[in-house]
Amino acid sequence: MAKKAASFAALGGLVFSTDAGRHCPECSQPVDACICKQTVIPAGDGIARVRRESKGRGGKTVTTITGVPLAEDALKELATTLKKRCGTGGALKDGIIEIQGDHVELLLAELIKHGFKAKKSGG
Repeated sequence: MAKKAASFAALGGLVFSTDAGRHCPECSQPVDACICKQTVIPAGDGIARVRRESKGRGGKTVTTITGVPLAEDALKELATTLKKRCGTGGALKDGIIEIQGDHVELLLAELIKHGFKAKKSGG
């Protein structure tokens, strides 16, 4: 049976420090100086595909947008703009923008207005 440490000194030194702040888990740099997620544009043909999905979502319909040729930060801003335009919630997961509800036609028009090549995908 292991013996319990009787004091903080017996624990072996540093227990907690707020010295450096938040760090990126991939490159160990401070979050504001992280270079691993900057300007990473996903590979693809440059066409944004908009489709309506309900599979695996408890019958709820969402509109997904895939293949948008933008970096992570710009994609986040675009997702926010599209959610506001539709007046609904949504999410950005693994480079796929999800907008709650069936908004395929509205999102196609918005993406074209923002200068992207966009297509309706699926049924």
